[in-house]
Amino acid sequence: MTPLAPLTPASLTPASLAQTYPQHISELQSRTREAMQRESIDGLIIHSGQSKRLFLDDNHYPFKVNPQFKAWLPVIDNPNCWLIVNGVDKPKLVFYRPKDFWHKVPDEPNDFWAEQFDIVLLTQAGAVEKHLPFDKSKYAYIGEYVDVAKALGFELVNPDRVMHYFHYQRAYKTDYELVCMREANRIAVGGHHAAKIAFEQGLSEFDINLAYLCAVRQGDNQVPYHNIVALNENASILHYTNLDTDAPPQTRSFLIDAGATFNGYAADITRTYARENGVFADLVESMHSITQQCVDELKPGVSYVKIHSAAYQQIAALLCDVGIVNLAPNDVVETGIVSTFFPHGIGHLLGLQVHDVAGHVSDDRGTPNPAPEAHPFLRNTRIIEARQVFTIEPGLYFVNSLLADLKSSEHSKYINWNVVDSLRPFGGIRIEDNVIVHRDKNENMTRELNLN
Repeated sequence: MTPLAPLTPASLTPASLAQTYPQHISELQSRTREAMQRESIDGLIIHSGQSKRLFLDDNHYPFKVNPQFKAWLPVIDNPNCWLIVNGVDKPKLVFYRPKDFWHKVPDEPNDFWAEQFDIVLLTQAGAVEKHLPFDKSKYAYIGEYVDVAKALGFELVNPDRVMHYFHYQRAYKTDYELVCMREANRIAVGGHHAAKIAFEQGLSEFDINLAYLCAVRQGDNQVPYHNIVALNENASILHYTNLDTDAPPQTRSFLIDAGATFNGYAADITRTYARENGVFADLVESMHSITQQCVDELKPGVSYVKIHSAAYQQIAALLCDVGIVNLAPNDVVETGIVSTFFPHGIGHLLGLQVHDVAGHVSDDRGTPNPAPEAHPFLRNTRIIEARQVFTIEPGLYFVNSLLADLKSSEHSKYINWNVVDSLRPFGGIRIEDNVIVHRDKNENMTRELNLN
């Protein structure tokens, strides 16, 4: 990776996009040269993607852009666009702008990023070939549509050495990318504040979600993932997205895992709230403390696995402190009991994708570095370095299916089931922050925006 300069004050606000973007393109050009050298090719053709029609229908699925395309520019809603890059010449953008009276036609590019590209307009998606290199034998197609690539004459499609390199390098954010991710967090935090107020007003999951979306000014297809908005027992379902339209007769707890996007970059934030003071409310505060302790451990040179293991130990101690498990914390870990209550990993890389790529490799050639056998759901095993962005999201849940397995095991005798049963109606807890790792400090974007 090309060394990046230290952050400057100008890179700390979204207003600095124009100042930071040229350096971002310069960094991508440098990475492109390295990727081309590894594959001995002349350039890359990066496809934004195509619209997909629903089966037996004339409507289309919401368009999701190729992440490798939006790494270059914030065009995230326009299919049939193409980038031609070689790391030396000014990148060429073939921008799809059809003649269409049925749908909104995108404006001609004139935003802060446009001057970094030679732009040609494409009015018919099928006429792109005349804008592509004639001899494609030394160019690699990067994108989802393999059949389209083959039909256009590409022989190299998503070559492994190129993809491994790009995926690995995406972990190191440029100043421009950090500006975008700070703004995504700012937007999402506003939504979280609105959702908390809606919960306090006694609204349904559906209506809380509407309050969130109104606050962030993004629709269901614009936020980076389906919002998890869970009341009471539903908070025990890790990826709960059903959204009951009726409020329950009694609300005890509220978990919201919801993000936002800015220029294609994601925020991913979770908070849990208790309706009243008591054991569950105390557990929520304890999980806040564990989250912040784990954030403090994010330092260059430290293994992400170590941070997960530390959280695992802390949650084991918490289970003992509140009387859920009648064992010493080390024994709770050794027996695996803690996995019943904390069944997922401590977090993941964050960026152009919510669960950003290359979390399970040890180098830019894609050498596998899988999750430990004891923690199969851990999404990242890399050594932490500066300019990486992570989520930290410890959890503590009362999942009926997992509890049933525990109750039928030899370890059931160590569990205070009366305490467990008193907490089941609350579902569970997850506290998730988004953190930039710097050389000498951590920047907790979420808490610096006053979401505590």
